[in-house]
Amino acid sequence: MIISDPIGDLLTRIRNASRANHDTLELPDSKIKREVLRILQAEGFIKSYEVIPDAPQNRIKVALRYSQGQGQRRESAITELKRVSKPGLRVYAGADEIPNVRRGLGISIVTTSQGVMTGRQARRMGIGGEILAYIY
Repeated sequence: MIISDPIGDLLTRIRNASRANHDTLELPDSKIKREVLRILQAEGFIKSYEVIPDAPQNRIKVALRYSQGQGQRRESAITELKRVSKPGLRVYAGADEIPNVRRGLGISIVTTSQGVMTGRQARRMGIGGEILAYIY
């Protein structure tokens, strides 16, 4: 199956799995998805991810993070995922234009000439790029 927007597909699968209270999910592998998942793990939004060798395409298994809410209800670490730059409308921002997400409680994921990083890291390094998503 050909996916025209792999990042949008990744975010949608994570959103659907967390709303359904699944512990893990699997998706097709790509470099950009691994970079986004690396950031999500470093920021504490997911527990872990691992690449599973498979033919014809490797797969990624993602373990979602939950916290104990009121009573027996589990609360997902991810409240909202929003795709900003889309294949039909790319959104770019300079280093001083990268927004704070939820006044610093969330993160923005930016792809720059130095690689994929959070908006906070991009501002600190003084480089701009394409804003991929907001996560909080």
